[in-house]
Amino acid sequence: MDEFLKKHFIKQKMMRTVIFSLIPIVLASVYFFGWRAIVLQIVVLIAGTATEWIYEKRQNKKVSEAIFVTCILYTLTLPPRTPFWIAVVGIVFGVFFAKEVFGGFGKNLFNPALVARAFVYISFPEPLTSQWSKAASGFPGGFAVYLTEDIDAIARSTPMLTFRETGYVEPLKNLIIGNVAGSLGETCAILIIIAGIYLLYKKVAAWQTMAAVSIGFVLANTAFYLLGSSQIPDPIFGIFSGGFLFGMVFMATDPVSSPKTKGGKWIYGILIGIVTVVIRGYALFAGGMMFAILIGNTFAPIIDEGVKYFNKVKKERKKEVAA
Repeated sequence: MDEFLKKHFIKQKMMRTVIFSLIPIVLASVYFFGWRAIVLQIVVLIAGTATEWIYEKRQNKKVSEAIFVTCILYTLTLPPRTPFWIAVVGIVFGVFFAKEVFGGFGKNLFNPALVARAFVYISFPEPLTSQWSKAASGFPGGFAVYLTEDIDAIARSTPMLTFRETGYVEPLKNLIIGNVAGSLGETCAILIIIAGIYLLYKKVAAWQTMAAVSIGFVLANTAFYLLGSSQIPDPIFGIFSGGFLFGMVFMATDPVSSPKTKGGKWIYGILIGIVTVVIRGYALFAGGMMFAILIGNTFAPIIDEGVKYFNKVKKERKKEVAA
């Protein structure tokens, strides 16, 4: 197996670390929603890897191990009942148009997993926004079924959708544990937080980005909430719902599509946090985090250039003062 990977894939230690951090979340997706979560992962992995392999083979290049991370992250953002063909269309679109057309790994402007998710979200709104599964509880949970019971009523769907429709706030305990309807990997907050701590410990994810996203979100959410906006829930509920933590830990910190400068990471993160609140409260989309990060990706190169220019001017002024 090791020989096969060496022959066909570019070894990327950082990506293997991210995959390791995702294993508990993948297992949790099976526990909460059934074995279909694994089947969906396998289907997406095959389609995504094949797409990159076909493109890279034409240029006599190896496939990056980052494709595994892209496929796993993308699948974890999908509802448990997502049709296989829709999942495949999404990952093929994301890998090709958000990664390969830019020149492959390390050259893409946007996060491929998020582009794939945004594409299917917009193109196939019904299965992506209204077909949810009830989260299992107790033992053995979803490990005993292929797919958990479906949820038809909007009032019993995901916590964020339910809040927008009815104003009901899901108990914090359920959000932390993950015993709520939602996308495969975005419901269990405690596992996402542990994964984030692990990535920070391994220095794979930038703490500045995570901190900035949190600060931007909390400040904006608190401001709107205190001003009495009925569309904005309290900040604690906002943090633990709608895929915010998953996006902050795994998507916003993507080293390729996020700023490289320290100052840029702070600006980028705060921008994502604020935009998430605005989209959640006043746009059609209940989550907001996905589109906020893609908007951040758009401005990442400009932010870096601005920070570099500011630092250059600052150094020149210091030299002038010293002279």
